[in-house]
Amino acid sequence: MILHRHIPFLRAVLLYTISAFGGPQGHFGMMLKTFVLQRKDLTESELIEYNAFCQMLPGASSTQTLTLIGYKRGGLPLALITLLIWILPACILMSCLSFLLIYLDEKSIDVGIFKFVQPMAIGFVAFSAYRISKHAINNTITRVILVVTAILTLFLFKTPWGIPSLIVAGGIATNFSSKRIPQKGTPSRKIKWGNLLIFIAVFSLTGFLSEKARKENWQNRAPFNLFENFYRFGSLVFGGGDVLMPMMYTQYVEHPKTEKTQEKNPNALSMSKEEFLTGYGMVRAIPGPVFSIGSYVGGMLLKKNGGYDQALGCAIGAIAIFLPSALLVLFFFPVWQNLKKYAAIYRSLEGINATIVGIMTGSTLYLMKAISFDLTDVSGIPLVNIGVIAGTFALLAFTKFRAPYIAFICLFLGWIF
Repeated sequence: MILHRHIPFLRAVLLYTISAFGGPQGHFGMMLKTFVLQRKDLTESELIEYNAFCQMLPGASSTQTLTLIGYKRGGLPLALITLLIWILPACILMSCLSFLLIYLDEKSIDVGIFKFVQPMAIGFVAFSAYRISKHAINNTITRVILVVTAILTLFLFKTPWGIPSLIVAGGIATNFSSKRIPQKGTPSRKIKWGNLLIFIAVFSLTGFLSEKARKENWQNRAPFNLFENFYRFGSLVFGGGDVLMPMMYTQYVEHPKTEKTQEKNPNALSMSKEEFLTGYGMVRAIPGPVFSIGSYVGGMLLKKNGGYDQALGCAIGAIAIFLPSALLVLFFFPVWQNLKKYAAIYRSLEGINATIVGIMTGSTLYLMKAISFDLTDVSGIPLVNIGVIAGTFALLAFTKFRAPYIAFICLFLGWIF
């Protein structure tokens, strides 16, 4: 790989990173606008396929999708650089927050400037569904999948296995007909097992060391426990940050308070409810991956031992939470490229693509429930919310206005109101 040939792409990744608000749903809309419509680094069909594939894996789906875009352009080296550019800004900001809270009271942190970020994200999700539907919804079965998936998404949005289950079901639904989509190529049997072996080895080793450190009560046991916890989260969490957050809350806020835990593991890693909820709110208000909360939580869990250990906790949290996502996507994607050559797998892509549109449509409706549309509110914020959603959608769908500028306009509106 000749790095200077990819500088324009990496510059686009950085600009995308510092303006990618709204979580995985909003991130996809910005990816579509930046890397497909503007830069043409990949086709719309490829991005839909990448996103569907990553939704079926545990871990951070936005991170995995962007990593695959880098992998397509420049192989493994560019994929790793893309990954670092994507996760570092958010992880650094969340790490700094863990230090800032030592000196500032929670109420002194004003995040009002971000009040219109969520309606902006809804506009991005709606644009994604609209744009992809032109490609993915083209016959009766895909229309049925769209409607059913959108309805089910409203009820299964925060269920760990909800979205993966819908994607699998969508793939099965379009696999009963062999007429529309023929066999594509000859499947290859060659599979490189390196990344999966690394993933399994790290999972096993961290689990062994963490349990040994707990049982023998090592003096420096906390980093080992922290790495194992976060690596396990990144390996097993389906459904993104909305599922990760409750798991972390249970692990570090509720679980340490139980009598059984206090008796069996009195030195269990823990943090207060207020500390966790502050991080929960702030990670939603900054650009980048929601999984970057790992760096904040890691720092807060080790802050009792001083600044050095707190910084170590931030680093461990960031590395351990994202490492499984990278290893899994870089192993399974070449396997997926071979599997989709089988007629059954290839035909399933039609249903998977329709399911993705349905999930985005349902996500749009679900996220709108958290937005105020009460027109009797004299503050004017509900009207601005409506305007931001409609304006974001219109600018993305009908103009060449760049996505980062929309984010800056919404921040400006949050500062004014």
